[in-house]
Amino acid sequence: MKRRPTADEMLVRMAGLCAGAEQCVADIRSKILRQGFPPEEADRMIGYLRENRYLDDDRYARAYATDKVRFSGWGRMKVRMGLRAKGMGDRTITQALEYISEADYGEALRKVMSAKAKSLDLSDVKDRQKLYRHLASRGFESQMIIAAMRKLMARLAEGEG
Repeated sequence: MKRRPTADEMLVRMAGLCAGAEQCVADIRSKILRQGFPPEEADRMIGYLRENRYLDDDRYARAYATDKVRFSGWGRMKVRMGLRAKGMGDRTITQALEYISEADYGEALRKVMSAKAKSLDLSDVKDRQKLYRHLASRGFESQMIIAAMRKLMARLAEGEG
């Protein structure tokens, strides 16, 4: 049976985790509570981590948003839901979404659209609907999807593929 770490050991462990990669308060709190620490002790540890800049939800939200767009091909709506699930507030979420570069966002949409379009026959209306639904499920906004699909269809009509 594993020994529960002391409060100081747990604090050092959480500081190391935060130093290695951005973490959010909700995830750190959950890890501390799962080790059997009372909520007051979790609050004390989180307070220390915040004061010493190991933990910052705004910084985490910006990293989360840019990484999900750049590496996972998520749209803003899906990023918003992910951050909300992590317990982020509206101000933090709004700032994180504003931090996403338009170039990265457009590129993410194009990559996701191109990858899915390869398996579809875009001359078929049902396949175009599948493509639209796929992009919407990835969290992209309707007007962006429609504009990107129009550009793709125009390129296909011109024979550029």
